[in-house]
Amino acid sequence: MTNSFAITGAHVVPVTSQEFDGGAVVVQDGRITAIGPDVTPPPGIPVVDAAGAWLVPGFVESHGHVGIHEEANGSAGNDTNELTGPNMAGVRAIDAVDIDDEGFRDALSGGVTSIVVKPGSGNPIGGQTVAIKTWGGRTIDEQLISDAVSVKSALGENPKRVYGEKGQTPSTRLGVAKVIRDAFVDAQNYRAARDAAATKGEPFARDLSKETLVRVLDGELVWDQHTHRHDDIATAIRLSEEFGYRLVVNHGTEGHKIADVLAAKDIPVIYGPLFTSRSKVELRDRGIPNLAALAAAGVRVAITTDAPVVPINMLVTQATMAVRDGLPRQTALEALTVNPATFLGFGDRVGRLEAGWDADLVLWSGDPLDATSRATRVWIEGEQVFAWADGVGTTTPRW
Repeated sequence: MTNSFAITGAHVVPVTSQEFDGGAVVVQDGRITAIGPDVTPPPGIPVVDAAGAWLVPGFVESHGHVGIHEEANGSAGNDTNELTGPNMAGVRAIDAVDIDDEGFRDALSGGVTSIVVKPGSGNPIGGQTVAIKTWGGRTIDEQLISDAVSVKSALGENPKRVYGEKGQTPSTRLGVAKVIRDAFVDAQNYRAARDAAATKGEPFARDLSKETLVRVLDGELVWDQHTHRHDDIATAIRLSEEFGYRLVVNHGTEGHKIADVLAAKDIPVIYGPLFTSRSKVELRDRGIPNLAALAAAGVRVAITTDAPVVPINMLVTQATMAVRDGLPRQTALEALTVNPATFLGFGDRVGRLEAGWDADLVLWSGDPLDATSRATRVWIEGEQVFAWADGVGTTTPRW
């Protein structure tokens, strides 16, 4: 069997079950087949002796722009926003990702093995996202986790500014909400007309943007809502309840102000980035302790770098600082792994160490929430893709 081996001797952090020392994690054909303190490797399988190291699941960056906003490539590498119209539900991030972006190498050095790449926040409706592994393929299609994840949407200053400067709708918060509301009403009408045509056996003209929004209405795609201010978060909730779609708040800078509302409605928050300045009015009340306040209220949380806003390899560093400022350690680990994978619909493959899950594994020199620890070896689906030795991090060649 390919991509088959066992790791022994490590301090193992499955995230969703008790941590343990010793035992083994067995990988066969790229998936975990056995894990536990009493597990022994099957005969004839290669063994990695990880004594003294910590083994954790690969981290999940749930809101990034790696590959579509490339490192060091300037405007030529920036395909983040299609700003020729406020409703771009029909565009897809998968069509713009450069998997040779340096950001993916950074991801491996920080133990990040999965990322949801999203369009930017310049449009009220920015387009479809894509979940991929951060290494391992010659094309993005070979790294695909799911292309049926979510649609990115934005409330607040960004779409106001972009279209206000053009002298067109939307130039206010009222206008941004109207664009979204109109788009969903059109999608409802489209779905009704499409279904009626199918019943009658009549031809029907397809519309990619409306089809995408129908998938949101039908619950197939999550609505990823960029929003910072508490009043914009309230608008996001209002819209989601009006049209009945699954809402995930992205950023949530002032989410702590209405944390009880978010918790009562079980609306998850992908919080961050944490290492930014107060560069605009919406970030006036930003603060790392806000994440702990959200979690304390019972909100399910994930953490984002919004890479390249913050380098993606600092995802775990943000979690470390959140723990310093009151976030429970276990919650921080969940916010890097199982939570984002679950929010966005691929928690049956990644985000934990458990039999049946993808063998996306990271060995750390110590506790990953200790800022002095380093990722020393990374496997994606059982294939080693990164190693740190003699002061140098090396990735497995793609081609």
